[in-house]
Amino acid sequence: MPTITLNQLQKTYPGAKTAAVKGIDLTVKDGEFMCLLGPSGCGKTTILRMIAGIEHATGGEIAIDDKVMDSVAKSRFVPPEQRGIGLVFQNYALWPHMTVEQNVEFGLKLKKIPKEERHALSQDVMEKLRIADYANRYPSQLSGGQQQRVALARMLAVNPGVLLLDEPLSNLDAALRLEMRAELRRLHQTFGTTIIFVSHDQWEAMTLATTIAVMSNGELQQVGTPDDIYATPGNRFVAEFIGTPKLNMMELHRFQPQNQLAAQICHRFEDAHRARVCGIRPESIILHTTPAPGTTPMVVDNIMPTGGSWVVEIRQGQTQLFHSTQIKPDYQAGDPVFCELPGATLHFFDEEGERLSLSEIHFTKTSAGFPGVTSTQPHQSLSHVM
Repeated sequence: MPTITLNQLQKTYPGAKTAAVKGIDLTVKDGEFMCLLGPSGCGKTTILRMIAGIEHATGGEIAIDDKVMDSVAKSRFVPPEQRGIGLVFQNYALWPHMTVEQNVEFGLKLKKIPKEERHALSQDVMEKLRIADYANRYPSQLSGGQQQRVALARMLAVNPGVLLLDEPLSNLDAALRLEMRAELRRLHQTFGTTIIFVSHDQWEAMTLATTIAVMSNGELQQVGTPDDIYATPGNRFVAEFIGTPKLNMMELHRFQPQNQLAAQICHRFEDAHRARVCGIRPESIILHTTPAPGTTPMVVDNIMPTGGSWVVEIRQGQTQLFHSTQIKPDYQAGDPVFCELPGATLHFFDEEGERLSLSEIHFTKTSAGFPGVTSTQPHQSLSHVM
């Protein structure tokens, strides 16, 4: 399977004031399941269409296994049908007058594969995707999930080196989306195809991809494994975009004296003058029903069950935090609680939204002052993540 390389890839549409894609450098490795993740309009689908050859790049270069597919500087453009790429659209684009088997065989027929070989290849891929029993049905007789499998089977039958998926699950209901996520993971493990998947749904990205590329406003924000993206977000945008419920953010700007939690943080990190905000994941917050060292008194505002877990809204003055737990809370709205923010779970960001990291810090749950942090050095400091 091929490796895809994007080098300073750009796309500007005629008449547009700003570029849709702004100098993207990205490598999708052989056999990787890469998700381009971001909000609507961030440029992820445009990148997918340029890789497929449906859109022309206006700058930079696209290469597949070191063979240049699109480069303005080199006056090179390889048409879509010569790139060895399969593209599955959001609407599946099945032929309504053809049976499932005829749809699956369609690409093979265009490649003039002999009839017996076409039948064998289509049967093999239909069995792997568990749609062989529907071979003689028409698309209108299938569920959304079954139609999705047919669209995937049609692409896989021609054995593309790269499979591009443009939000293919967005038209499915919740149950079918879950089923198809499992199906796509199994498909990737079975075929080992290099896959690039476009989505605005962080759950799809986190559960499907081996690597996530987070985008915003045509720019690449961070590339990493799902665990890396979640645990060490590279900037404030990534931190707030990934996670449900979203990351709690506390403004620290000199020092919000009316905010007891923010004041504690700023007092503890006296030389952390570059830190603008501090974030903590809802599941990292620890709530106590009785006072404990290093905790801050707060009040429960609301308890929201989400089915299997609970989101607890707590407040102290102007500070509002959301805590999530899989253990049913034994307190009610209006009850006092005592909030602990373990130091090792905090995320700091500067004025520009870039991530800052604690240096020379030893963490302990029993330290006095700010919860969960003590230093082995005379001062505690923050530095940009390398």
